[in-house]
Amino acid sequence: MKEGTKDKKTVTSNLTEALKHYFGFDTFKGDQEAIIRNVLDGNNTFVLMPTGGGKSLCYQLPSLLMDGVAIVISPLIALMKNQVDFITHLSEHEGTAHFLNSSLNKGAIDQVKDDIRNGRTKLLYVAPESLTKDENVEFLRSVKISFYAIDEAHCISEWGHDFRPEYRNIRPTINRIGSAPVIALTATATDKVRSDIKKSLGIVDAQEFKSSFNRPNLYYEVRPKTKDIDKDIVRFIKQHPGKSGIIYCLSRKQVEDLAEVLRANDIKAQCYHAGLDSATRTQTQDDFLMERIDVIVATIAFGMGIDKPDVRFVIHYDIPKSLEGYYQETGRAGRDGGEGICLAFYSYKDLQKLEKFMEGKPVAEQDIGRQLLQETAAYAETSVCRRKMLLHYFGEEYLPDNCHNCDNCLHPSKKVEGRDLLVTVLKAVLALKENFRSDYVIDFITGHETDEILAHKHQELDEFGSGEDEDQKIWNPVIRQALITGYLKKEVENYGLLKVTASGKRFIKSPKAFPVVKDHDFNDDDESMPEGGTSALDPTLSAMLHDLRRKWSRKLERPPYVIFQDVSLEQMATEYPVTLEELKGIQGVGDGKTRQPYAKEFVDLIKRYCDENEIERQADLRVRTRAKDSMRKLKILQNIDRRIALDDIANALGIDFEELLDELEGIVLYSGNKINIDYFLNDLMDPEDIRDIYNFFKEQDKDDLQAAYDEFGDDISEDEIRLVRIKFISDMAN
Repeated sequence: MKEGTKDKKTVTSNLTEALKHYFGFDTFKGDQEAIIRNVLDGNNTFVLMPTGGGKSLCYQLPSLLMDGVAIVISPLIALMKNQVDFITHLSEHEGTAHFLNSSLNKGAIDQVKDDIRNGRTKLLYVAPESLTKDENVEFLRSVKISFYAIDEAHCISEWGHDFRPEYRNIRPTINRIGSAPVIALTATATDKVRSDIKKSLGIVDAQEFKSSFNRPNLYYEVRPKTKDIDKDIVRFIKQHPGKSGIIYCLSRKQVEDLAEVLRANDIKAQCYHAGLDSATRTQTQDDFLMERIDVIVATIAFGMGIDKPDVRFVIHYDIPKSLEGYYQETGRAGRDGGEGICLAFYSYKDLQKLEKFMEGKPVAEQDIGRQLLQETAAYAETSVCRRKMLLHYFGEEYLPDNCHNCDNCLHPSKKVEGRDLLVTVLKAVLALKENFRSDYVIDFITGHETDEILAHKHQELDEFGSGEDEDQKIWNPVIRQALITGYLKKEVENYGLLKVTASGKRFIKSPKAFPVVKDHDFNDDDESMPEGGTSALDPTLSAMLHDLRRKWSRKLERPPYVIFQDVSLEQMATEYPVTLEELKGIQGVGDGKTRQPYAKEFVDLIKRYCDENEIERQADLRVRTRAKDSMRKLKILQNIDRRIALDDIANALGIDFEELLDELEGIVLYSGNKINIDYFLNDLMDPEDIRDIYNFFKEQDKDDLQAAYDEFGDDISEDEIRLVRIKFISDMAN
């Protein structure tokens, strides 16, 4: 055993004391302690930990405890400065941490090297370009290296979202300097990228530590990108005054233009991109950290390693080039566990632009780029739980069907039975010898005689065109949901090739129910916002309406949201209804609402505001109804009046019970109708449980179904909680 092993054991037994001494924390988070022990034991280590999970501590603490200097290879100067400042504040000695990069003059570089020679420096941050310089290699050969830490390790992989060729030189350079344990860390890596990182760094034997990618506090939403996107973003920020946020754009010009728009609307915003000089970027970053500005409009260069825990929203003006990039960037929201809103705008035209940018690059690089883009498009267009789809992409199974914190789960789309559709897909994949990607499989199923299909003579197979009579837009969601549920898988090494799993083969022999949710239809010709959205909200009127709602909330001793939902107030502040008849056209307002004593006061306030401010209102306010939906709603109301059991109503309509609950919530929440389901509740539940849940909603300031699940979920089913909520809203609001 090496000299010093005994000391190392003593150190590892006192890790918690060291954590408290250096960082002030009483306990480790997640796998931090196990990771640090593995590093202290001299083992190669691979860490996959989402943003905000505490990756930096995994190399910072062991570096302070071990002999020699730890080399931390990091891609951004801003990240290095941020972390060196952090360690310097912790340490009792000058020079504990340094960085070595192109921003330093000769005198500063000499000081860094002197501190390292004298054993004062425990952490040295270097960019990969600086590491490979001959003079730095020669210097580092002369000092004791405790270990190498490769931060943002996904940059080493061509399959990663931020590939940097210079990262490929890290292992050869380590071999030149001298061997020492390696710890590779990344916040995002698929199986393919993880394998690539370990091979490229020569640490295939590394022990892996993989944390959950689930960030329950983050809310995910994708909206169609229209010509009014700037207005939409201004409106969104005005609805979250004083909160910190980051907006990502792909081009520098767009970053500058949007920042100017925000400032013109009295939003404290600045732009950040690589074209700005170093001093400006540093000042902008410091202003954001010190809350002198609220919003950063940036290219993807901003945010890596920035320790700001209270970023409340991350907006993607343009859809990212990969899901890994999207996940890492959204991960900068809500790192303190608080609110984190992740809003992305998607347009198919943007996707085509990104594909065009790849032209002229090597064919292999274009192929990888297009496949990564396809995954991003699939995420944007899907109607399934966004959290479930994101986690599946990173190899993690998310079991609940509804996360209650993404747009698709809060506003679920109708499901169709896809059992026969899935059988068609599985048989097609097998007929093609499991050797093709999803786009080829879909062309094959739908009977498209493409050049590639004709070249393989696959049009001669019996399964060719087996799904040509179905809606062509159904096949992508069937395949995606088959991947999520484990009937299909994508081969890691040959990225994207579809394979039928053992479960899929069993499904062919014995098919069962397979509900499918159709994708969102992002039609670029449709310049309107989705139903319930607003494109020109009046913030002054909105504030006045919220004040009036608070007044009536206190007067009636009811929670504000039962007076009017937020979405109703937003629509009022956009469409300016000035009569009770016009008020019925607002989402969440029905006949029952307009008969409430406060309804007249709301329309009178809006009319007075319009007159005083000479507002030109839309002449043709439209009531948003759909004939098919209205017919189903009428049948449900008629059956409830006849006191038919709710599960029998669902069966008669050919829908499951959860879908019926969705319909009932729509009836009481968004249409403003009153219903009486006491007859069903009293047969189903204990009266005390009904009373407890009812009172819980009565005491809440906002409509929070998840809070009720957390409170009662161990003893009472989610369906029962939803039923009591429906009763409560009907009684109190309508």
